[in-house]
Amino acid sequence: MKLIVLDRDGVINEDSDAYVKSVDEWIPLPGSLEAIARLCKAGWTVAVATNQSGLARGMFDADALEAMHRKMQRLATEQGGHIELVVHCPHAPEDHCDCRKPRPGLFRTIAGHFHLADLDGVPVVGDSLRDLQAGISLGCTPYLVRTGKGEKTLKSALPTGTQVFPNLSAVADHLLGTP
Repeated sequence: MKLIVLDRDGVINEDSDAYVKSVDEWIPLPGSLEAIARLCKAGWTVAVATNQSGLARGMFDADALEAMHRKMQRLATEQGGHIELVVHCPHAPEDHCDCRKPRPGLFRTIAGHFHLADLDGVPVVGDSLRDLQAGISLGCTPYLVRTGKGEKTLKSALPTGTQVFPNLSAVADHLLGTP
């Protein structure tokens, strides 16, 4: 199985310091859904792992989150792609849960869903250090995109072996061997 794990906000859709709270605020980044479709057509399985502390903060509810994910799925499908699995952490940072990235709980859930012993070599694409840290704790290969918080993250010490790309489309080009 060729699996790839994507962060959501800042990788697939526009991010906001005020949180993406509704289906109307969920706006895809240019080329991101097409990139997902190209990966799917080439045999990749796409999973999304996303922190959604806006739930714990009362900024939106589970129905609003589900509506955003339905929109994401619908738009990916319209491009010819499919997101096989979406997992999210609903907790606030002060909850100290195991699922909030940079902790590995969401990635363990993904591995379990696909009956994988580990995620060794699976690409993880994120715009923040915590996205990459969560994935590499289970053996993923880190890819940082410059969209979302990516430019700010570039100022941090990145995990060894992190490859940096302008956006998700460029990551897809790299993985698919297209110039």
